Amino acid sequence: MKKNILILSLIFAFSALSASDFEDFGGMKKINKIVNEFSVKLQANEQMKSFFVESDMERFKSKLAEQFCAELGGPCKYTGQNMKRAHKGHDIKASHFYKLVEVLQETMRENNVSLRMQNKLLAKLAPMNKDVINH
Repeated sequence: MKKNILILSLIFAFSALSASDFEDFGGMKKINKIVNEFSVKLQANEQMKSFFVESDMERFKSKLAEQFCAELGGPCKYTGQNMKRAHKGHDIKASHFYKLVEVLQETMRENNVSLRMQNKLLAKLAPMNKDVINH
């Protein structure tokens, strides 16, 4: 019983966001820095770069930063396409999605984002895999 309560508490802690989560993450300054570095790494990664060859990277970065801000409870509203539409026809496999997550984690770690905040953001993004993976 205690184990179940602990597990439920951990799930709640990682999925429940408060207004302070945006600030705890580092606010827009940190989000923009991470998004910029993350996009450079994706374009350089052998497994991922083909997805970004014809992309408008400035729009990609802007919408991704907006999405991270909104997901972290910040003052932003995500105005980009839904994930299913944005990724339709791109032949994205689970391995691509997991590589993207790996690169994002690496970028957050290099930018001293706490493990707690990394997990909170990833917990919000993870359910999107069903709309992103299409092959």
